[in-house]
Amino acid sequence: MNEEYEAYCMADPSFYDAMHSEQTAGESFAAAHRALPDGWTCYEQDDWFVLNPGTQNTPLQGWKIHASATPDNASGVIDKIFDYCVPRGIQFKFLRSRSALTARVSKYAPRGFSGKLVTIYPEDDSQCEQILTELGKVLEGEPSPYILSDLRWGTGPLYVRYGAFANRYTVDESGEVVDAIAAPDGTLVADRRGPVFYTPPWVTLPSFLEPHLAARNAVTVAGLPYTFDSVVHFSNGGGIYIGKDTRTDKQVVLKEARPHAGLDAWGHDAVRRLEREHNTLRRLAGIPGIPEVYDLFWLGEHRFIVMEYVEGDVLSKAITIQYPLIDPAATDEDYARFTDWAVKIHRQVEQTMNGVHERGIVYGDLHLFNIIVRPDDTIALLDYEVAAPVEEATRPGLGNPGFTAPRSVTGFGVDEYALACLRLAIFLPMTNLFGLHRVKARQFAEIITEHFPVSKEFLAKGVDVIVPPDTPATPSPRLTTDRSGWPRVRDDMVRAIVASATPERDDRLFPGDPRQFGVGGLGLAHGAAGVLYALSVTGGHRSEQFEDWLVRRATNPESGSRIGLFDGLHGAAFTMEHLGYRQQALDTLDICLRERWESFGPDLMTGLSGIGLNLLHFADRTSEPALRMAALRAAELVAERPDDEDDSGISGGTSPHAGLFRGRAGQALLLLRAYDDTGDTNFLDRAANALRQDLKRCFLRDNGVLEINEGWRTMPYLDGGSVGLGIVLDEYLARKHDDQFAEANRGIEYAAKSTMYILPGLFTGRAGILAYLAGRLPGADPLVSKQIRNLAWHALPYADGIAYPGTALLRLSMDLATGTAGVLLAVGMALHDEPVHLPLLAPTRRTAPQTPAPAGAGS
Repeated sequence: MNEEYEAYCMADPSFYDAMHSEQTAGESFAAAHRALPDGWTCYEQDDWFVLNPGTQNTPLQGWKIHASATPDNASGVIDKIFDYCVPRGIQFKFLRSRSALTARVSKYAPRGFSGKLVTIYPEDDSQCEQILTELGKVLEGEPSPYILSDLRWGTGPLYVRYGAFANRYTVDESGEVVDAIAAPDGTLVADRRGPVFYTPPWVTLPSFLEPHLAARNAVTVAGLPYTFDSVVHFSNGGGIYIGKDTRTDKQVVLKEARPHAGLDAWGHDAVRRLEREHNTLRRLAGIPGIPEVYDLFWLGEHRFIVMEYVEGDVLSKAITIQYPLIDPAATDEDYARFTDWAVKIHRQVEQTMNGVHERGIVYGDLHLFNIIVRPDDTIALLDYEVAAPVEEATRPGLGNPGFTAPRSVTGFGVDEYALACLRLAIFLPMTNLFGLHRVKARQFAEIITEHFPVSKEFLAKGVDVIVPPDTPATPSPRLTTDRSGWPRVRDDMVRAIVASATPERDDRLFPGDPRQFGVGGLGLAHGAAGVLYALSVTGGHRSEQFEDWLVRRATNPESGSRIGLFDGLHGAAFTMEHLGYRQQALDTLDICLRERWESFGPDLMTGLSGIGLNLLHFADRTSEPALRMAALRAAELVAERPDDEDDSGISGGTSPHAGLFRGRAGQALLLLRAYDDTGDTNFLDRAANALRQDLKRCFLRDNGVLEINEGWRTMPYLDGGSVGLGIVLDEYLARKHDDQFAEANRGIEYAAKSTMYILPGLFTGRAGILAYLAGRLPGADPLVSKQIRNLAWHALPYADGIAYPGTALLRLSMDLATGTAGVLLAVGMALHDEPVHLPLLAPTRRTAPQTPAPAGAGS
């Protein structure tokens, strides 16, 4: 399960959605309907109800108090806090419903805000101490999950941290727009909200909190016979660590569980599941493929088991290492070798599962990340926290969507279904789509047999379990690769997009990636602007109602709205101008220019490069000198950026990002356009330097493929991968020859020749590969046709049309970055009868003289 997306799957079976309303979050807590004294207001803010006494005493930042609770006692905790705060005129907010809280304490909820049910805003440190003391006595004994970002007050459900009371934003060191607090000199800095208690360096911990910090620090691993040497994984339920048994010097795995946290569908917490895992492993001892379990103990309030360390790779990684569908140079022998290996791996898993069943246990959580492949290609099964005796006959409370059986399946059938999915997933690891449309399994079998020499009988044993043979046949999706069929393909996607629209909502017009709830529903990447642009430029659809939705909100944006090109108002202005709303677009630009935009990061997605490109675009369209001056100022700021000192060769993490949207390639694009506009060769030279910075973070594979290196993987995609870099290299080479860039381009061309891309989307998927190719090759080119044809692999039926799943493949998306609008745009780039381009990424006029290649270059 992708941890970022799980909570957004709870509200709707088809789309990612947030629990911001009673419709998506269920019945609100009773406190939302309680009467308030005169002067008080209650209003909704995302998934919170905010209760404001109407006074002006609340500061912008300070020590704030959080209350935690379980779903069972949450309503009572809120009522007690209401009874305390309202008579005293203290502002507070609480989560809107039991479902919203469950989403925050589930196993895959983000750890930084897990457990937070109520936030209380003291006027000062003195009132903070008073509230903690008095309310702490009222709430003492209430069960609650630990809030990892905060300092706990005693042993009760109250926690405290220093942070923002009001919504303010700044740009952090990586160029991301983040929540902010003010330093003593007034400078806005990031308000850190990670899963660790943190105090800003200028803030002194009040004396009344010192004993509680000491109590927190008193829990240590000193005295344990185990070391904690490295972290394998964190979830909201706890962590998994690699360490040693100091008595034997044997390497072990230590698995942690936090009480009242990491809830599953049955409301069971991580501690209950961990204890069950310990008992299950003892019952299964001796079966080949089952790890040994050594110990069970408490450390503070956390529960741990100690078990055998199994050397090897999880099956998902083991597949990727040798997967021929992502290698353009793979031979028939490579496909045959992989097929033999895959069948043997499945046979071993099946044999181990038979042994588990013979002991009367339903494993319940079989998927690609719970199978370890050892160096000798034998397997082991991990993670028994949902395993249960078959006589209980209940469905597991957790599960991977790509392997989870229908609700009617119980007992050993749960594992038999997962084994059936594994037959397909090991060859085509996209079975998350089965959670949206199980009949897709039949098409997967067709795709697999087209590419791998595996017997149809092997696959049929899986397909017939996933899709019973008496299920009516439905035709598999097909995407035409010629211009004559383009209108039908376009209209299929347009019908789905239009049917998904929710103009009655304020937060978003079209369902997309969950990031739309963080950055707002206006921008090009995840908002209305991107979808409306794709619909219009492909000749698909114009709607006065949809356009009015965007115009009204972009010209009167909410406080705190993002202003970047792909995440906010600049993108909205671009689309409005494209649709014919020039004055409204200019009004929106005026709003953007009144912000402190010169302090933004340099990137294309949210920062100066995108802002500068959009301002140059509007300067060309309107001949407004002030817009051109602002655009060139953005280019100057980007040009002044020093070279990266980091020499790791890695993109992302603690290193600078590479690529089009967050890396130097996007910055180079603005510098090239500034060179076109001014003829100033300094911009051209700085663009070359920026591109070389990104090339340092690329990795050349043995098969000739050049991809951006993220350390643990390499990426070919449009946003942070090599084809996005390739688009800008092409732009540079159209102006001046460079041997290094031309050579790099050859490796990037190979990156666009793979048969398999795990996601369909424009920014991080096959549609982006297609967009890159469509900008270089005619629509009839076999490579372009191949990528269009293979977009059918992800296509799913929706509203008498076809739609595409977003990131994680768990729900459909209609946005430009991850979903159907992006696929529509990319196919339109290849097949539409009028030129179609990515927003502001069309090859531009070149008013400055081109610098010719030296004689003989490239020959």
